[in-house]
Amino acid sequence: MAPLRLTRDQVLAYRRRVGALDEKLPWSAESLRQVAWAGLQDSVPRGAQVAMHARIADTPADAWEDPSLVQLWGPRFSVFVVAAEDHSVFALGTMPDEPKGRARAEDAAAALATFLGGRRMTYSEAGHALGIPPNSLRYAAATGTVLIRWEGAGQPLIWTVPRPDMTPEAARAELVRRYLRVVGPQAVDAVAWWGGMKPARGRDAFERVRDDLLPVTTPVGDGWILAADEEAFRKPPEEPALARLLPSGDPYLMAADRELLVPEAAHRAILWERSTVWPGGLLVRGELAGTWRRSLAKLTVNAWRPLTADERAATEAEAAGLRLPGVGAPIRVTWVDEPAPSSRRRA
Repeated sequence: MAPLRLTRDQVLAYRRRVGALDEKLPWSAESLRQVAWAGLQDSVPRGAQVAMHARIADTPADAWEDPSLVQLWGPRFSVFVVAAEDHSVFALGTMPDEPKGRARAEDAAAALATFLGGRRMTYSEAGHALGIPPNSLRYAAATGTVLIRWEGAGQPLIWTVPRPDMTPEAARAELVRRYLRVVGPQAVDAVAWWGGMKPARGRDAFERVRDDLLPVTTPVGDGWILAADEEAFRKPPEEPALARLLPSGDPYLMAADRELLVPEAAHRAILWERSTVWPGGLLVRGELAGTWRRSLAKLTVNAWRPLTADERAATEAEAAGLRLPGVGAPIRVTWVDEPAPSSRRRA
């Protein structure tokens, strides 16, 4: 089968449409599950909250702790917010194949369940009481029996839940489907990286969904999409929103085709800094046009091009409407003309 040829505009329009970045969804549990279809990374404090605000209208400050959502250590041991009914996919999908890795996860989960006995405590307290490094408790998350609550400061609370009725192989296959649904064309190695899988495990997961896929080619290389999404790629683009604020780790920014998303190499270096906490991305009229970082109620924007008055006003309105726990004052935007030096301020 000849690969389907997709233009850059088609790929980005699809990604924005599926990600609800052109037009925000109404507030509901259904909308929360839709925007968290590939998980919302929450490793930078309240990143998931910012991602929801970019996609759902009238997002309250406590959206991240809605009863329909849970937090866990998911792919790459990052903190994720996902729909509660999808917990098994993002947990069991990270289970290692090799016996040593599986035993490590199962042993950690068993020890934790016995020690906690239904209690909740910080993972530091639990780890030290068990006589093991607290970070090693993250391995237990792959069993699907561990949930957490992390508020962005201090140690996350940790507790155990019943084991989900799903196999790790089925969970990994579903991770592949969800990643491709949300970000569009990707190669096998990109899926493996995002899912925190070793290359061989990524290839195995990919093969499990091969019959669901369609080969494509884009301006930056070959990849695969879900065959069911072909028609969506052919749709005319929608009118993009004037401005959206995307947190670091946002699903829109987690595709491997960074050259497609940001053609300018210097801008890619700024957005995906290797030595610091990544900044957030400013999406303007459907194109990434700068980065941002936040410190409490101050949001500093580095624009990559001159923005029009209405683009600046839309950015400021997006920031002012952002509700974050512990930030009572409206968020103010400070504009700078040149990229700021590397910083560890929170995005």
